[in-house]
Amino acid sequence: MLIDGPVSFSKAFSVSRETLDRLRCYASLLERWQKVHNLVSSRSLPYMWSRHFADSAQLLKPAPKARYWLDIGSGAGFPGMVVALLLSETGNCAVHLVESNAKKIAFLTAVRRETGIPVTIHDSRIEDCAVLSSLPFDVLSARALAPLQKLCVYARPFLMKGATALFQRGDEPQQHIEKIMTTENLSYKQIQSLTTPRSWILVLKAAEMNAFKPLRGPH
Repeated sequence: MLIDGPVSFSKAFSVSRETLDRLRCYASLLERWQKVHNLVSSRSLPYMWSRHFADSAQLLKPAPKARYWLDIGSGAGFPGMVVALLLSETGNCAVHLVESNAKKIAFLTAVRRETGIPVTIHDSRIEDCAVLSSLPFDVLSARALAPLQKLCVYARPFLMKGATALFQRGDEPQQHIEKIMTTENLSYKQIQSLTTPRSWILVLKAAEMNAFKPLRGPH
């Protein structure tokens, strides 16, 4: 998918003019803050509409009906802040971002203030944020946060309540993924990333109690 700016992003994801203006504001803030703080890879900044915005927006496709979303290790807001912005067009949604880095929390707060994105920001590590365990999330997402095994541990309490996990992963050996899924008693599928070659969206669900669902490989 070739996304080189707001126009091609708008065509690819069919967003409103208001949403596109909010994304432009977000992009401007990221450029300004990046000059002082190391929020994202400097090499990725010229490609932010593809590498960050479109890479985040594509997560809505495997979860089109999800309205209650938890994003852990949100960093500069990818994917969670972008998801919140796009879901705000639908109404009746709630997105929670979890981040423990003070500079990134300050940036996320600035983006929320300047764009008016309705999002809840938690200044915490996911393992210390007990308040979230009682909330009925449809999706838990993460990008570049931790090894897959650890992500599954973070996700398990939410998966057991029916949530779906969406993890953006690089090129990992299939045997490694299958071993973790079997150990954690999770069913999964892999969806090719639209924006990053050799990367995947890993879609996880809890397997049936006392039984394994068939493990489904890439398709």
